[in-house]
This record gives sequence, structure tokens and C-alpha cells, in this order.
Amino acid sequence: MVQVSPLLHKIHLYPPYPTPRTSLASQRHPTRFFKATPLIFDDAMQLLLCLSKPAQHLKKNPLMAASGSGSIMWFRKGLRIHDNPALEYASKGSDFVYPVFVIDPHYMEPDPKAFSPGSKLAGLNRIRFLLESLVDLDTSLKKLGSRLLISKGEPGQVLIQCLKEWGVKKLCYEHDTDPYYQALDIKVKEYTSAAGIEVFSPVSHTLFNPADIIQRNGGKPPLTYQSFLKLAGQPSWLSSPLLTSISSLPPVGDVGSCEISEVPTIKDLGYGDIEQEWTPFRGGESEALKRLKESVSDKNWVANFEKPKGNPSLFVKPATTVLSPYLKFGCLSSRYFYQCLQDVYKNVQKHTSPPVSLAGQLLWRDFFYTVAFGTPNFDRMKGNKLCKQIPWNDDDELLAAWSEARTGYPWIDAIMVQLRTWGWMHHLARHSVACFLTRGDLFLHWERGRDVFERLLIDSDWAINNGNWLWLSCSSFFYQYNRIYSPISFGKKYDPNGNYIRHFLPVLKDMPKEYIYEPWTAPPGIQRKAKCIIGRDYPKPVVYHDSASKECKRKLAEAYALNQKLNGQLSQEDLDNLRRKLEQDEEDPEPKIRRQRQKVGHLT
Repeated sequence: MVQVSPLLHKIHLYPPYPTPRTSLASQRHPTRFFKATPLIFDDAMQLLLCLSKPAQHLKKNPLMAASGSGSIMWFRKGLRIHDNPALEYASKGSDFVYPVFVIDPHYMEPDPKAFSPGSKLAGLNRIRFLLESLVDLDTSLKKLGSRLLISKGEPGQVLIQCLKEWGVKKLCYEHDTDPYYQALDIKVKEYTSAAGIEVFSPVSHTLFNPADIIQRNGGKPPLTYQSFLKLAGQPSWLSSPLLTSISSLPPVGDVGSCEISEVPTIKDLGYGDIEQEWTPFRGGESEALKRLKESVSDKNWVANFEKPKGNPSLFVKPATTVLSPYLKFGCLSSRYFYQCLQDVYKNVQKHTSPPVSLAGQLLWRDFFYTVAFGTPNFDRMKGNKLCKQIPWNDDDELLAAWSEARTGYPWIDAIMVQLRTWGWMHHLARHSVACFLTRGDLFLHWERGRDVFERLLIDSDWAINNGNWLWLSCSSFFYQYNRIYSPISFGKKYDPNGNYIRHFLPVLKDMPKEYIYEPWTAPPGIQRKAKCIIGRDYPKPVVYHDSASKECKRKLAEAYALNQKLNGQLSQEDLDNLRRKLEQDEEDPEPKIRRQRQKVGHLT
């Protein structure tokens, strides 16, 4: 079995501003607003670590909040009430708290040029999931005597305007290692520093502070999961209950001239009446906690969870928690989830352990966050010292066939349909289509596939998405490129009848199970009876797997050899020369591909 990287279902140099050490104490003691409840549930790096130290205005004890003043709670991710130390601190000693979320047009407004409905950066499924999460958060805040203030515009500019208008003394938000937010934080902190506004930005989106792990490792991120675990140890907060319940919040103050609205709908954002199949997973903290409770209530399932085991073809009731989108948006605290799992482990005789356990998957998440945070250009091949330099093919037609579910391989195409319609699929299904696009069959650049996932997944997470594409393309972390997911046999061993394919590719619903994974091999009479003529109703394979996978292995072997020879320091000229050599060795590849397609087509 292929070693599996986690799929729970931009960095150049962006300094973190971690929680002051004293803030851990504030998370352990109840306040008049919160109560603890039992849980059921090179040089650039040195500069980064220097900048990661708390700013002077954060060195004061975070418990000493300004008295009789107002605070802004800036929601970005962390769309929850439970285990939200930024919200807790914003409430301390404040007469007013302004809970703010800024609708970023770049992320939310329709882009008619995009290859699927949605904005420039996100598909409509993820935008809808976010809006549902905001509605749920607003409902929860209203129960506590507050409400969510929605504004619109470039987030940095909007926030600075609000800080000026409302005259607050504190700005609180959850720390985020995503490069977009790191750059945004620098801009906002330039203003708050000059204005004398206190900033509190605790680390609560991950189990650990990535900057701490990197510092312990001598200024470099650990590059293996095991080394990460050794450095990380047990989370320091684990010995005390997390603050998971809130009784009330200070009221919202006068918003002045700032434009504030309710949470918009899809139609409000300009999408009109969209006819598409929506993801069956609803956004929001309430749904996250409900799903978490259902998952951990089955203690035997939690104790025996073992990745990569699991059936990727199950879709009515997926063979996993489907908590990844809630972790992505912070509707569910990963720390809460982790402590919940520890609770289960204490009450069973035996359980699986990292890396395969359920807790191990959360640790995989932190591993990728840490490596991504400490690696310049983590989201690209060029300039990424962790990434093998490989002369990937550039074929827009093959990319379109893959992304539009037209490869001719039903297992691959059904997964891509589920991605487009649901915005989610099982981690082994993701592995299958990622391998097919890159090292398995098409030899296309992992960045192109990453972009498709980044847009369409409701749980798209910058660090994890890039990390897994590096892994699955054998560009980094995992280098056994001879181990390939077959687009035929891999799905068949889980679902021999092809029910998953029949659901997501109804054009093949009447194809006999003997041919459902290879419909081009069905005799003409069988195709006619199934009302699916290959090449007309469903495409012929774009490549022939046996020969295509051999070509991929040969190309990767030569690319690996050149990377080793040049110590990974390949120039663009080196890549171009290697590409020309590989093409020459193929002996006129285009006619060869045509011959393969004709051969496959002849079988129909």
C-alpha cells in the first residue's frame, strides 16, 4: 500500500505574532464571561524567528485588559464560540465588543471567467459553506446579546476604518499562518502600533505554534512526520480543560458611519439563481459540533480508526468524519477535537496511534502547517528547496479532460464529478485523481491540479492542499514513484459493482459490472444495451494506463537522477534540456499517443 499523507478532508517570509506565554494562563481560568465545561469531545528563517517574538505592546500581561473600553473581535477563520481565546480576551474589561467579518470582494464576488461558478478564488460550494457558517455564528452571537457585523471591502482598509471610527483600545483575532493573512496582519499592525491599539492574536487554529516548532528545530521546519512529533511532544494546553462555554458578551457599540449589514445570501453577492447540485454538508459551528459528537460517540470506531484504511467509494455515509471543512473555517477547534479524542482513548482498552490514528490526522495537519510556514515558495516548484524540479508536461486539453471528468476512466471521472458537485471526496479518492494527473498517467504539473482543488474543495486549506500535492506527485515528502494508484483496479477492490460510478456518472448506470471500470472493453452489443456508446456517450480513455504509467516512471527516474546530480539546483535551462531529452527518447510521442488511443478505441 502506498504510504499515505493526510487529507482531512502563498510562504515567502511572513512573520507570525504568536500568543504571549502568559496567555496560556488566561485560557485555563474561567472569567465572568466564560466557564470551563467537561469535554466530550539560511538567514531568512532566522529573521522570521526574530520577528515571531511578541511585539513590545504584547509583552504586558494579557489579563490586564483596558478597563471601560471597546474591543474589535475580527473573525477571519475561527468562526466559532467554543475555544476562542481571541473572543474571550476581547470580552475582558470591555464595555463594548464589535464582532466583525469583512466580505472580501476578491474572494466572494462572481467571476464570469472562472471555469466553474464562483469567484476568482473560490467555487460556489465553498462560498455557500462560508455564508452558512457566518449565519450560524451570527445566531450564536445574538443568543449571547451580541451580533455579527458584516462589512465589505479590502479587509485591511475596512478594519482600519473601523478602528478609527469606533475608537477601540483592543483588536483581537486568531493567528493565521496563511501567507494572505500574514501579509494582511503586517499592514494592520503598522496602523495599530502607531495608534497605540493593543493587538491580541493567539494561536488556536492549530494544536501547536508552528514558529515554536521551527525554533526548537534550530530555525528550520522538521521535514518528516516523526521528527515533527518528537519536537512537538504533547500540547502544553492539554493538561487543562479548554474554555468551551460562554454565558454572555458585552453589547455591540455604536457603529457610527461604518457600513454594516446582515450576512448576505448567494443572490445578494450577485450570483442570481444558480442551478447546480450543492454539497450535502452544511456550514457552521452547530453542525460541526453535532458531527463531532456523532463521531466520538462511537468509541470503538474512534479507537480502531486506521488510515489509510477506509472505503473511498462510500458516499451516502462517508467512511470518515467529514470534519475537514469545519476545521478549515475554524467552525471546529482542532484543539477541542484533539482533547475529545484523548478523552476517548483514556476510556478504551487499546487504540491506534499516530500516524494512522484519528488524532494522528490532526497532527498531520499541524505538520503541514509547520513545514508550509517555514518554507519559502511552498506553493510552487520553482524556488521551493523541498520540491524536486521536474519537467512536467503542459497540455491544456489533458488538464481539461481531467478537471471536467472526461478522461475515459470511470473511477477517475466519478471522483472529479463528486469534487465539482459536492466540493468534497474521500482522501483516497483524492489520492487517486492526483496520482493520475501527475506521476501516474498524464504527467501534468501538480500546481495545475492544486489550483483545481484549491478552487473546488470546501475544505481547501493552503498548507494542506499544497503539502498533499507535493506528496502525491512525488515532488516532496514521498518519493516512491513506482507505487501508482491504478485508475481501474484501485476503485474496483472497494466497489466491484461500481455503485459509486453509477451514482456520479449516470451515463454508465446500466453498464454491466464486468465493464463498469473499463467500458471501452465492452462489446458493441453490450454498449448498445447499456445505452452508452464509448466515444459518443462517454469518452474513450485519453491515455492507455499501462504504457502511460511506464512513461511516467521513466521520466521521473531521469528527473530524480538529474536532481541528485545537481543537488536540486536545476535552472530553467536544465529543465528545458531534460524535457527535450525525454521527448526524444519517446521517439515521436504524438503518433505514439494516437496509436494508443486508436488501440483502445478499436476495443469498442
